[in-house]
Amino acid sequence: MPAMASFQPTGCKRCRRIAGKPAPTGFGETLIILRLLTIETGMTAIHIKFPALTLKAGPRAMARIRAQGLNAADVGTLPGAAGGPKALGIQGLDLALFGEWLPSAPRERSLIGASVGSWRFASACLPDAAEGIRRLGQLYAEQNFNKGVTMAEISQSSQRMLNDLLDGRDASILTNADYRLNIMVVKSQGRLADDHRGRLGLALGSVIADNLRGRARLSRHFERLIIHDPRLAPPVNALNDFPSRFVALNAGNLRQALLASGSIPMVMEGVRDLPGAGAGTFRDGGLLDYHLDLPYSGDGIVLYPHFTDRVIPGWFDKTLPWRRASVQRLQDVLLLAPSKEYLARLPYGKLPDRNDFKRFMGDAQSRQKYWHAAMDESRRLGDEFLELAANGRLAERLLTL
Repeated sequence: MPAMASFQPTGCKRCRRIAGKPAPTGFGETLIILRLLTIETGMTAIHIKFPALTLKAGPRAMARIRAQGLNAADVGTLPGAAGGPKALGIQGLDLALFGEWLPSAPRERSLIGASVGSWRFASACLPDAAEGIRRLGQLYAEQNFNKGVTMAEISQSSQRMLNDLLDGRDASILTNADYRLNIMVVKSQGRLADDHRGRLGLALGSVIADNLRGRARLSRHFERLIIHDPRLAPPVNALNDFPSRFVALNAGNLRQALLASGSIPMVMEGVRDLPGAGAGTFRDGGLLDYHLDLPYSGDGIVLYPHFTDRVIPGWFDKTLPWRRASVQRLQDVLLLAPSKEYLARLPYGKLPDRNDFKRFMGDAQSRQKYWHAAMDESRRLGDEFLELAANGRLAERLLTL
């Protein structure tokens, strides 16, 4: 069986971790490694030939990586998109980046996230980044809602989840030696500030209509805020598309900023009167900046671990295929996302998503089993990235963003 004889587990980080010894050179040892993988995952272990990752790069990032490869020291900024439970489906990528690769080249880095993206990055700023990322996945999977749940109840559950995640370690986020957290939030204008379902529903209808006419019209409804670590300015050039301002992140507004950044209208209540930002109702930063199509500053690589290979500007653009991100803004971006082949082999052929709460209503155990399977499987994403970065072949896989 020549195909098996040529199998080289040196390319699999998980193989090396399990075996705890150099790569096998013979067929018998290969079978041992495969058996260990089978025991670990509970699935048939085979050497997967399809790529787990899709890699896309902006023009400047592509030229740079093709010329000199990619080193951890090159990365100055990491964006994190809104997307709810989809974050659990790329947990293994976050673990590889924050648990292994980035710490190999410590430097000051900006982490800028909207909604669950800000929660992922807050987790990575905790004293043990890998533990924080795993804890976020565990707590998110444990969330459970009955039919008829109210916005207030979901907000209260999210507050408890945040308290459990941070566990009194807020200061470690604000004093992290390497990472500077930036939390994307919007201030809601007019009737969007109201949590009454009827009035809020009418206001959102007006937002949808204005967005169809042109994304710029959303400036009538939202103000963008970046709540940022005061040790470093946010990693963006001048923001001229919407009214925008920067607010210093501190112990007095960290938790409220994180809660506001994930407060989806009609799902959760808005956060009132965010300290440092003034009076008003503050909501999910993904409403304006769903996938963070921002004018990134600095001369480093913007490394973007993402749920999809598309960058959709705003939450209201999800169903508008003609609404595309700006190539000019994403010049320095290297985007990492699960490949179509990888997604097709997941349970239900997709990453976890918010609709799973309805899909598995009354059967939380099945949803949690599915979500944990997706988290476990996502280690392949991290393993593949680490291998590509180590063997210098990452440039060969780049597609145009």
